[in-house]
Order: sequence, then structure tokens, then C-alpha cells
Amino acid sequence: MDKRIVVTRTVPGSALGVLRQVGDVHVCPQDRPLTAPELREAVRGAHAIVAMLHDRIDAGLVAAAGPQLQVVANVAVGYDNIDVPAVTERGVIVTNTPGVLVDATADLALGLLLMVTRRLGEGDRLLRARQPWTFHLGFMLGAGLQGKTLGIVGLGDIGQAVARRARAFGMSIAYTGRRRAAAEVEAELDARFLPQDELLRTADVVSLHCPLTEQTRHLIDEAALAVMKPTAFLINTSRGPVVDERALAKALQKGQIGGAALDVFEREPEVEPALLDLDNVVVVPHLGSATTETRTAMAELAARNVAAVLTGAEPPTQVRP
Repeated sequence: MDKRIVVTRTVPGSALGVLRQVGDVHVCPQDRPLTAPELREAVRGAHAIVAMLHDRIDAGLVAAAGPQLQVVANVAVGYDNIDVPAVTERGVIVTNTPGVLVDATADLALGLLLMVTRRLGEGDRLLRARQPWTFHLGFMLGAGLQGKTLGIVGLGDIGQAVARRARAFGMSIAYTGRRRAAAEVEAELDARFLPQDELLRTADVVSLHCPLTEQTRHLIDEAALAVMKPTAFLINTSRGPVVDERALAKALQKGQIGGAALDVFEREPEVEPALLDLDNVVVVPHLGSATTETRTAMAELAARNVAAVLTGAEPPTQVRP
């Protein structure tokens, strides 16, 4: 009997082609985030689950799928939606899609940085509202990047890619994280390692590139925002709950920081309403990896992970607890 492969939401056809070579593929027809009962029902009898970042995968879901389940392939680099210890304890392999989305996410982070520092969203809204305007030397002044410090929280692959791009704009690089980067990385980027409080206190732009863990949940909270410069900008392309959105909105309303640009949200797809009323906030709907090439590569990597496990091979990008 063919092995049953459940894909929780539509993926590119090239990835489905890889999956169909090794099993019977069922794509959930709803094309939206499934409710918990819908997800449990969808995965019954599955040997493999191709999951999205909004799918909560835990011991209960593994039990609902049944003892034949072999692999959960997350179409994302982050896997905070998966209880990896609980799933792997039951003999199920977990995989993710690192590497293929580094450049797309770094590009977006720089795009957000430019949008918020140069007030591009405000300018676009002004013209679309057909407001009168004329050029003058004080009109919609933003902040330049040359000579400013970019503080990166999490100097992994994406953080490094952002740093390389920022250096091309004349920025200097500081970073913080659980551990120091390799000496050759620090040398290439001329990057200074700083304690978190010092980075928040001195950086002109703080860009978040850390995974979501219990340690990083609300890493940027009221206390962290109070430390930042009143002219500083916050960029988040990591995971929404790294930032306390209500605290961020209050800090922006009080002028504690200069602005923020967010690609991800604490209660996604909801956005803190107070943020939407502020001109110095840029918000986009989780577009970090949203290029045709990148999203296709992510789905294809997830499919190759499934194919490897179902044929007894080593998956290319296994997540180990």
C-alpha cells in the first residue's frame, strides 16, 4: 500500500511531484490554517506530514496520526510550532528548511530598514491619498544610514547576510546572542560582540534574527525598549512573539524610539491595532521568504526530506532535539 503523505496547505507543483514519487499525496483542500480538530482529522493514517509554520505539531497530533507516522517536514526554517522533543521521542523525524531563505529574508530586512528610516510607507500613503505636496528642503526628512550602527540580535546565517548588505550602505555592525560568532565571521563583517543591554543602548537600528524560544519570547519588552535610543529603529523578521507588541506600541506613542518595521506578529495574522495607527511603523504580512524562487525551494527541500525518510535515507535537514 502507498504511504500516505498529508500536505496541510497548497505547495508548488514541483514539490508535489517529488512527493508523488514516494507516496499517495493528500493536500488539505481548505487552503487556510486548519483548526486543531481539522488538523488531527487530516493527518490520520499519515506516514508523512508536510506542515506549515501555523500548524501546531505536538504529541497529541502524533497520536492522532497513528504509529505509522515517520516524518514531519516543516516548510520553514524555524520550528517553534513543533514540540520537537515530544515528537522525536515517539520515533518521528522532524525536518526544516534552512539555508534556502537566507537571501530573501535578508533582502526584506534591508527593505524594511529603508522603508522605516526613509519614511517610504508614509510617502506612498500620502500620494495615494491624493494629498497636496511640494518639494522643499524640510519635507518628509528621514534618517540616513551611513556611519550608523546596526545592532543584530542573532548573528546566524540570516543575520550575517543582513550585516553584509548593511555594510554596503556604510553601516557598522554590532551583534549579540547566546554565543560569539566565529573569529573569521567577526573579521569579515568587522562586527563587535556586545552584551544585549549595551547593544540596545548604542545601536541606531536593532534587527532581530533570533529563533523563538522560551528565552527569546518578549525579548524586546518594555524594559528593553526603554534602553534604546529615542532615535533608534526596530526591525523584526524573526518571529512575532520575540517582541511584546503592546509594549512596542506604547514606546512608539511616547517617542521612546524612532520607529519600527515588522514582518511578523505576536498573534499572527492579527496585528496590535495601536501599531496600525502610527505613521512611524511599517508592517508587511510575513513576506520574509516570499519570492517565487525561495518559496519553491523551501517546498522542494521539505519534499526531499520526506522522500528521504520514506525511502530509508538520511534527510538533508533534520532537526535534532
